[in-house]
Amino acid sequence: MKKGLITLAATLALTVGCAHAADRVSIGTGGTGGVFYAVGAGMADMLTAFDNDISANAEVTGASIENVRRVSMGQMTIGFSSGSTLYAGYSGEDPFEEKQNVLAIAALYPAILQVAATAASKAQSMADLKDLRISVGPPGSNSSVLAERMLKAHDAYNPDKIQYLSYGEATNAIKNGNLDASIILAGVPASAFIELTTTTDSKLVPINKENGEKLIAEYPYYTMTHVPAAIYNGNDVDTIAIGDPVILFTSKDADEDVIYRITQTIFDNLDTLGKVHPAAGLITKEKAPKTPIPLHPGATRYYSE
Repeated sequence: MKKGLITLAATLALTVGCAHAADRVSIGTGGTGGVFYAVGAGMADMLTAFDNDISANAEVTGASIENVRRVSMGQMTIGFSSGSTLYAGYSGEDPFEEKQNVLAIAALYPAILQVAATAASKAQSMADLKDLRISVGPPGSNSSVLAERMLKAHDAYNPDKIQYLSYGEATNAIKNGNLDASIILAGVPASAFIELTTTTDSKLVPINKENGEKLIAEYPYYTMTHVPAAIYNGNDVDTIAIGDPVILFTSKDADEDVIYRITQTIFDNLDTLGKVHPAAGLITKEKAPKTPIPLHPGATRYYSE
């Protein structure tokens, strides 16, 4: 009897333990120095703290393209991606060879195409960049793709003048007099432009609203936005810009209840999430459902409530 009771107790303990086992949620982010990782790590901590049935962790990855592929294959639960890359994955467009198994959870914050030029260049508009030495970001990056599209929309694309540098390299090149302007795609404030505007006389360059709207008509996953005044030294007015919003997404096969609880926990605790990084403070419940691909049923259920 004693042996039987011990066995029963052990079985009950195991059963209770299994009943309360937390769902493991892995979040695909980006490099440790990027905004994806900063917000994703804060999100993982918050999900674990506010939902007793979730144990979340942020994974360091190569960002959007890797995240889309790995979430699609079920290697991670949710991930961060630019809207343009997620749309390409969902549609099976370059750089993806086939349609990816993904659905959206929420539009988070805008990654903004930010343009800065030196005072010596006298650039006041995108059209003025045509004959300047410009970096558009690393080759093949979302920054370079969107920058080239935007330059073409303003009839300012000049391949002989374009360089493909990292954001830090571009800032140093301007400081050394080897570059006139830098274009980056990032959340605000971006550390590269904080340094650039505090150590040089560089100023932000606005896009033309009409040209930006034409670009969005062709690529509907982009959005009109602005860089707020006073974000960067010496820039005292809002600067109109184009954005490639950051999207939180999951696989089509993800459990509806788990995705519902993830969505609920995030958006019922935005004040907490907003403290991890300035970009997270831009996330709103109103804009969240406006994603470039369809929403997962778990997210739809939360928004409909």
